[in-house]
Amino acid sequence: MKRNRFSSRKRISADATELSRLAIGLAESGSKLEDTFWQSRLAELVNRLFHDGAEDDFTASLDRLFDTHPMAHDDLADLIEAHAESCVISHQGEDFDLLLFAAPVLAWSRFSIPAAAIPKGTLQTLKVHLGAHVFASGARIALADYLYSPDQLPHSFVDTWQMMHELGAAALAQTDLNIDSSAMPETNRFLSDTRYLVGALTVPRGMPIFRWNEADKSTRETALKEWLKQGAPCLEPLLTGCAYQALLADAYHAACRASDSASRPYSLNASVAFLQAALGQPDENLRAVIGGFHDKRLEEYRIGFGPADSDVVYHGVVWPLLGIEDETTEIAGEIEAVLRKVGLKEVVVLDQQFPYEFCDDCGAPLYPNIEGDTVHAEMPEQDDAPSQTLH
Repeated sequence: MKRNRFSSRKRISADATELSRLAIGLAESGSKLEDTFWQSRLAELVNRLFHDGAEDDFTASLDRLFDTHPMAHDDLADLIEAHAESCVISHQGEDFDLLLFAAPVLAWSRFSIPAAAIPKGTLQTLKVHLGAHVFASGARIALADYLYSPDQLPHSFVDTWQMMHELGAAALAQTDLNIDSSAMPETNRFLSDTRYLVGALTVPRGMPIFRWNEADKSTRETALKEWLKQGAPCLEPLLTGCAYQALLADAYHAACRASDSASRPYSLNASVAFLQAALGQPDENLRAVIGGFHDKRLEEYRIGFGPADSDVVYHGVVWPLLGIEDETTEIAGEIEAVLRKVGLKEVVVLDQQFPYEFCDDCGAPLYPNIEGDTVHAEMPEQDDAPSQTLH
């Protein structure tokens, strides 16, 4: 995934310098033929660096290009992502296209949202429905037998590339990938969060990958409808005590970006539903206050939820900016529309620029209240209250 990069003035390696040079060439290319020239040389170098485990070279080149050539940065990030999640692999004398994929699930709960091992029977049922409704006929599918939290996904391009190859080998062998859950980091407890089903598929070189690639003209919308109807109910035993919404499986990085985007309105809906249940109060007794939080530029919006007759904040939601979103994007209006659609009557958008600050003691985000101050989100005293931040 494309990430915000921080400025680095350190000397970078020869390979990182060459990555930058080739990416700039691609960004400044004036024809498809020249694109192919630069892409082939970039692909050769990127593949070698993946085999060498050279994550630092990827990071250093992207850092430098983020400062000096944004278009080249995006071109290089796209290519690195593509090679981290897909490749051509040979098996028994035949070439196969290999793709790492993810099927995100948005969830919220007053209790902990599980991130746990997936029983073998459930795993096989999920594979059947993915094969029947999402992926092309004849695709060989392997799943990791673990439902991941965002904290537990691969943390680097090289880690992602390694997972792709492990799952790809499992797909060709028509098995699944067993994950050692004891090695998994603990996941933070949030009221609203995302879980990921991760897998890989292989198809003979050049053949359709998804159902909507096939000649019967199935669409993404049809695939999603069938996945929600047939596949999503299989997730219920994995998400005890949770409300959840499954998203369509897609290439790994595209699926992660789609879940990042979809999780923002979902967390607002979850927040209102939770407050209604926890407080036993109707929508008209609640207020949402929206504020933009700035560092050198607008970084994110934060929404403070509280009673309509007070300046206290019970809960908070962070709405991060994604992709090309910035100060010129009408994000505040989008947030307000989501809140009004879910039934909230009192929604206030503050014009002031809030500093991008967190609590000095606990590190939690501070949220705007109706007075224009930033405060902690604190629920009225109750047992087993989850974090007052929704992700």
